[in-house]
Amino acid sequence: MTTNQQIAQTILDQLGGNRFAAMTGAKNFVAIENGITMKLGRSASGITHMTVMLDASDTYTVRFQRVHGVKVTEKGTTEGVYAEMLRDIFESATGMFTSL
Repeated sequence: MTTNQQIAQTILDQLGGNRFAAMTGAKNFVAIENGITMKLGRSASGITHMTVMLDASDTYTVRFQRVHGVKVTEKGTTEGVYAEMLRDIFESATGMFTSL
């Protein structure tokens, strides 16, 4: 497993792993340089994609986007996110819950 794949797996585990995927409809997980990007299920906020990137300060930058065809609209970015804050940031931005 490459370093980028390990980072992506760690982020997914911090979000809740398979439970996160089941609760949010997340799929198409892609390991990117120092992070992960994924497609989300339907949300009332219109967010369809999320990218989480590890920063040099050992915090995360979380980016939410709406992708419709070839049009990409930035819906929000949060920097300086600690691992324990990932779920709360996700829930407040999308309105979806990560666990029961």
